[in-house]
Parts: sequence; C-alpha cells; structure tokens
Amino acid sequence: MIAIIDYDAGNLKSVEKALISLGEQVVVSRDAETLLEADKVILPGVGSFGDAMEKLWSYGLVPVIRQIAEMDKPFLGICLGLQLLFERSQESPGVEGLGILKGEILRIPDKEGLKIPHIGWNSLELMGDGRLFQGLCGNPYVYFVHSYYLRAEDSKIVRAVTDYSVTIHASVERGNLFACQFHPEKSSQTGLQILKNFAGL
Repeated sequence: MIAIIDYDAGNLKSVEKALISLGEQVVVSRDAETLLEADKVILPGVGSFGDAMEKLWSYGLVPVIRQIAEMDKPFLGICLGLQLLFERSQESPGVEGLGILKGEILRIPDKEGLKIPHIGWNSLELMGDGRLFQGLCGNPYVYFVHSYYLRAEDSKIVRAVTDYSVTIHASVERGNLFACQFHPEKSSQTGLQILKNFAGL
C-alpha cells in the first residue's frame, strides 16, 4: 500500500491516478496510523512553502513525517514536497522546513529570455546510480512547475540536475528517502517509469 499525505496542498489526485494506472494500491490520508502502517509514503504538493508548513503542523503531520523518515521506509517528496524536506526557503523567510535533509530552497535567478516560474519540459542530467531512474537512459525529459529550486548541502545525495538560469538539484536520494522537484505524475512515460521504480522498492 502506498499512502499519499493529504494536507490540502494540491496535485494529490494526479499522483493517485498515475499510481492506480500502474496497478498500485493507494490511500490518500492524513491519519497518522494509516501513514505509519503504509509500505511507502508520498508527500506531493504545490503552493507556497510557508503555507504548506503551517498546514503540516496544523494537521499534526510534522512529527509523523519525521518518524516515517526515521523508519527508513520508502518516502518520495514531489515538487513542493521535495522543498519541505529541507531546512528553509527564501520564499518564506523565518519558516523552518522539516529539516530531514540539509540544504535550502532559493529563488530561480532572473535571466533574460527565461520566464519565472519555470513551467515546462526540461532534460535531466542523471548523476550516479539513482534508483528512481532505473531503466531510463540518456537525458530524460520531465515536467517542471516552480519558481524556487533546491541547493542541497551534500552534493552526494543529488541524483539528477537540470539547468534553468542556474543548475538545479532536480532529484535527491538518501537511503530510502527520495525527492523530485519535477512532477513524475505529469511527465508521460518517463514519469510513470519513475513512479513504477519507486513502487517497486
């Protein structure tokens, strides 16, 4: 069973639909017991860093997510879900993130000819042997929607980067903790393969 954390932060249905299309059993929940008993957990999200952290606290989910991470069960953060796993974001000064991984979220620098937010398809440069990217080769294209990007403190956890005004840490992996800045659920067959790899862990 894969649990998707429900904290009113959007894109839950598209993630759920993609996993169901792969034949996975899925539950969308904010119940602590359900999340802790699931085989795998996904933290999706669109919206602002500060609002999302406020909702996670209000639903009592911050300690639950930290406990799941300590249990070392497969956990996937998607888009805002990636950003929340880190310590802080320029989007919401003074707001602490989950702090499960070390690093910060920065605004994509302005650059002539590039629009912010970054919306659309970009190719990934795969780094190392990321388990989410098994079966993918070359520079796979995935779909992004974001104005802020990750700069991880430890470059050894970075499994994919992309370039958009700056080098963006697009995916990270530490143990059974995974996160993607892009949206696998909106990234066609490539994205389905990434979700399939996660489901098969």
